[in-house]
Amino acid sequence: MSDLTVIVLAAGGGTRMKSKTMKVLHPIGGRSMIGHVLHTVRGLQPTRIVAVVGTQREQVTAHIAAHDPDVAFAVQETQDGTGHAVRIAMDTLGPVEGTVLVAYGDTPLLRTESLRTFLDQHAGSGAVMSVLSGELADAGGYGRVIRNAEGELDRIVEHKDATEDERRVGEFNSGIAAYDAGFLAEVLPRIGNANAGGEYYLTDAVGLARADGHRVGVFKIDDVTETEGANDRAQLATLARKFNDRVLTEWMAAGVTVVDPASTWIDSDVTLAADVTLLPGVQLLGATSVAEDAVIGPDSTLKDCEVGAGARVVRTHAELAVIGPEANTGPFAYLRPGATLGRGAKAGAFVEIKNADLGEGAKVPHLSYIGDASIGEGSNIGAGSITANYDGVAKHRTVVGKHCRTGSDNVFVAPVTIGDGAVTGAGSTIRRDVPPGALAVTGGQQRHLEGWVFRKRPGTAAALAAEATVSGGGTGGGHSGSGERQSAPAHPEPAGGADA
Repeated sequence: MSDLTVIVLAAGGGTRMKSKTMKVLHPIGGRSMIGHVLHTVRGLQPTRIVAVVGTQREQVTAHIAAHDPDVAFAVQETQDGTGHAVRIAMDTLGPVEGTVLVAYGDTPLLRTESLRTFLDQHAGSGAVMSVLSGELADAGGYGRVIRNAEGELDRIVEHKDATEDERRVGEFNSGIAAYDAGFLAEVLPRIGNANAGGEYYLTDAVGLARADGHRVGVFKIDDVTETEGANDRAQLATLARKFNDRVLTEWMAAGVTVVDPASTWIDSDVTLAADVTLLPGVQLLGATSVAEDAVIGPDSTLKDCEVGAGARVVRTHAELAVIGPEANTGPFAYLRPGATLGRGAKAGAFVEIKNADLGEGAKVPHLSYIGDASIGEGSNIGAGSITANYDGVAKHRTVVGKHCRTGSDNVFVAPVTIGDGAVTGAGSTIRRDVPPGALAVTGGQQRHLEGWVFRKRPGTAAALAAEATVSGGGTGGGHSGSGERQSAPAHPEPAGGADA
């Protein structure tokens, strides 16, 4: 349409949510409910959008402005019904031409395509207003669509005002409606509040239009779930499941394998390539993107992450991280913001990485914390290693060069640099820069206090086991000596480390 105004009603408090958060701000699929509605109506390319706010409006206006700064606001100080809310919106807008679409801020499953079809039907009908309806076996608390003998819309009756016969009608009013702007401006002041709720019902415009001899249209939506709202947490969870099922179905149709849809959740802004595989227990949140042939899961949560082609992500929790092509993570890996894994890199079992980059083929295979660091191409970090990046005041960076081999149980006290091709010994605390190609060791020689168990732990299982070995002529150093003997290995310090 050349001139379309959209009014989104978002003033209700949603008291049944039992929440300090405004109802329309509760999230589904990575967006607030009203965020979904605004995204949907924005797809119609309207001339203007105005949101009617009321209860907790500071929350709502700030949220909307952050996501769609072109939305205007109208304030409904008292909740006196939909007719009152739309009148305030029209007064805020001033003179409006063309078509006005009224939608609700708590219908997150609504599709742009459905609204476009509805608006096309309205435009082709010659009606001054059209109502979007649906059909249910039990329409519950919805207002009922009452047709005349010719099948045309006669009136809409709110549930609380309906007779028993009218409540048995399955066709319901979704609340979504399209109006000729001139008719809407003229009819709004004529809507009264002589009803059980004492409110100004926008649906009364139907009777007024017919009394004036105007045509009123009513069109059924194909999928009634699109018009469903959420008034409490249970309904919110139901809508979330329906929305997620829709998203999963669309991705599977696009070539993504979802092994267990019941345990897989994908947000609205996630992008997936064909031939991605999602194993059970996967959550892809925010703006996460996954390239072809990557396998995610089982039991992995990625938020605002980038996953490269052919990567393997197992039991991993990651946020604002980049997992490069053919990289591997997990099981039980934790990638915090700023973690970047190059092609073929590995963050293995019980590894935490924060604000650090692993070069191509670099590996941190086991039980390590790597924070504020750069690990060069092809380097291997031994098991149980830590970058001591924080001195209590500031964070400092550790740089490990290319093709380094660091021993197990190392502590790198930042700022420190390990040169290309260098090696560090097991159990070392590296406080100074290591030159390229050097071996860095910090521990003293190994010492044995022979006979210590016999003297200090007599009668224990350890002492008895040692006694049996010594008495049997096996290995062991005897227990009669009281002195201390120091024995050293052939090399002063092995560069032992565990790798993948």
